[in-house]
Amino acid sequence: MNKIDPQSWKEDMPAFREKTEAFYRGEIKKNDYKGFSGLYGSYAQKGGEASMLRLRMTAGRVTKKKLAFTADAVRRYGVKKIHFTTCEAIQLHDLDCDTVCSIMEEALSADIVTMGGGGDFPRNVMCSPLSGTEQDEYFDVLPYAEAAADYLMGFIKKEKMPRKLKVCFSNSPKNLTHATYRDLGFAARADGTFDVYSAGGLGNNPRFGVKVAEAVEPGRILYYIKAMWLTFRAYGNYENRGKARTRYMQEALGGPEEYKKAYLEKLQEVLDSGEDLTISPEAPSFRKTGDGSKADGGRILAQKQPGLYTVVWHPIGGQPDPETLCRLSDLIADMEDAEVRLAPDETAYIVNLTGSEAQKVRKATEGDTAESLFETSVSCIGASICQVGLRDSHELLRECVTAVRAAGIPDGALPQIHISGCPSSCGTHQTGTLGFRGAAKSVDGKSQPAFVLYIGGQQEQGREAMGREAGTILQSRIPEFLVKLGQAAAASGKSFGDWMAEDPQRVDRVAEEYLA
Repeated sequence: MNKIDPQSWKEDMPAFREKTEAFYRGEIKKNDYKGFSGLYGSYAQKGGEASMLRLRMTAGRVTKKKLAFTADAVRRYGVKKIHFTTCEAIQLHDLDCDTVCSIMEEALSADIVTMGGGGDFPRNVMCSPLSGTEQDEYFDVLPYAEAAADYLMGFIKKEKMPRKLKVCFSNSPKNLTHATYRDLGFAARADGTFDVYSAGGLGNNPRFGVKVAEAVEPGRILYYIKAMWLTFRAYGNYENRGKARTRYMQEALGGPEEYKKAYLEKLQEVLDSGEDLTISPEAPSFRKTGDGSKADGGRILAQKQPGLYTVVWHPIGGQPDPETLCRLSDLIADMEDAEVRLAPDETAYIVNLTGSEAQKVRKATEGDTAESLFETSVSCIGASICQVGLRDSHELLRECVTAVRAAGIPDGALPQIHISGCPSSCGTHQTGTLGFRGAAKSVDGKSQPAFVLYIGGQQEQGREAMGREAGTILQSRIPEFLVKLGQAAAASGKSFGDWMAEDPQRVDRVAEEYLA
């Protein structure tokens, strides 16, 4: 397999600049521009007066080189809004025409490719953020996620791709990347192989993936990726854009078993073709050892490598302060093997640190990080920026954090919640313990901002569950609802999870007076 040189995408850049300049001159309609710009990983924001740019961070891995470029771009272009996405990428917002074009092209020098970051293309390949460092992982899946990403970049200009082909890798049953319900997921097993899940996804018509293979040797994953592409080419719905996602094939083919049969037929075609797709990727080079310094306490995790640590950094809503990000880049520049890993819940992990380095990194990120489990809650970018967003999910999260802090709700009395501004589920509301999805509610004949409440979602492999819809709550009342919920759990002396497990209907009873 030949890796595509990031610089090879440079020839595509002039076309993007030409169309983007035309869009800002008013010569191209919004929807037409969206259909074009998604290929480049960029969209116009709501109102059409600014752009966002999605920087692919393959497998969520932000090397020092990539972080340094991002920090430099933030400084040079005065970027004020950054977002860590639930697909482990970094989005830059409120960019003018020249800035979005310039950063896109300059990023190639740092091995950051934006191509295919939106539209009907393979999206950023996701990976368990602590792969290779986590003490209880089955095995390090990062090299395979990176190899898969290199292979998928070759599909960007192929015809008939499904919308948002999302491929991910999980290193344990924690299933942080949702490997069991993505378009294609590789879930690690204790025996060093993968189980493969296909045709899953959240949003409208959510589906858990179909297990199409077990105990697959890691070196053979590319055969399964190509089979996924061929399966969609044969059975995907290209007539109805709303159904041009892999999960709709389960129903179209008559159910999970029929889908599995169709997928395995395409897999056999790939195997019979004689094409050699076997890989033997090398793990990232790693020489570092502990130096005897130690670190412990809040936001610090011990790695499986003796004497090395990880610092947890979760900006509220995944929106880091630009100054903090730049300061972090400067700080770790000379720290051997240090890098940032992004997670699907918008957390950033700074890995491969000695004890003294971990203490410095923790201090550098203080004041710009969640202070409780609840404050690590997940939010999409929201309707103030997203063209298709219905509600400002990030605004709601900020309101809730403020209310919960003011009420003095103790850590653990509320769970991590998941907020999506619309049914697309970018905030993964359907599999959160508590989830909210943007909606509207008529009050006295006037439409009011509201969110649908979901209860009881679960992402852990083997226990996956979609949250059930419990009703609609006006946005203005959600902070009060969460405060009351946290007070009820705290009064029991139990964590929210234990309190809810004793009687799942407790949440419904608290919510009853708030449902519109």
